[in-house]
Amino acid sequence: MAQPGRRELEVTHSVTEEERRDQALALAYRYLGHRDRTVAEVRAHLRARGVAHKVGESVLAELGEQGYLDDAAYARRYVEDRRALDGWGAGRIGRTLNDRGVAAELVEAALGGRGPGAELDAAVDLLHRRLKSAPADAQARGRALGLLVRRGYELELAHDAVRRAERELPPR
Repeated sequence: MAQPGRRELEVTHSVTEEERRDQALALAYRYLGHRDRTVAEVRAHLRARGVAHKVGESVLAELGEQGYLDDAAYARRYVEDRRALDGWGAGRIGRTLNDRGVAAELVEAALGGRGPGAELDAAVDLLHRRLKSAPADAQARGRALGLLVRRGYELELAHDAVRRAERELPPR
C-alpha cells in the first residue's frame, strides 16, 4: 500500500547486472561522501544494503582503481590526525585501525614513522597541555597516568612521561 506523498515505481523490466552494479556504486559513493572509509567498512555497508558479493567486489575494485579506497593512505591520514588532534598513542590508534578492518602490516607501516623517543615527547606534550602544574601527589600522578593510558600510550611509556612532566611542569 502506498503512503501519501510517495510514488511507487513500477518495475516493467528486470534489473540488469549493470544496473545493479551502478546502484551499488551509487550507494558506495554516498557512503564515502561523509568521510573516508576503509575497504572493510564499505564492503560491510554494501552487504548490509543487500548488494550481492560479486557485485560488491566489483564496486570495491573500481573504487580502488579510482583512488577512493586506499587502506594504506587511510591509515597514514588517520595516524596523523589522531596524533595531532587527539593526542592518541600508538596502541589506541592501532586497535582502532584494526577494528576498522585495516590489515596489520598497513597499520604497522603507518605507525612506524615515530620512534619511542617521539612517542614519549608526544605524551609529555599532552600532559603539558592538560595539566597546569606538576602532579603533586599519588592521586594526581594516577590521573595523569590514566589520561595517557586511555589515549593509548603503553603503561611504561606513560610512567616515564608522568615522571618527566613532574620535572618540567611548575609545582603547585
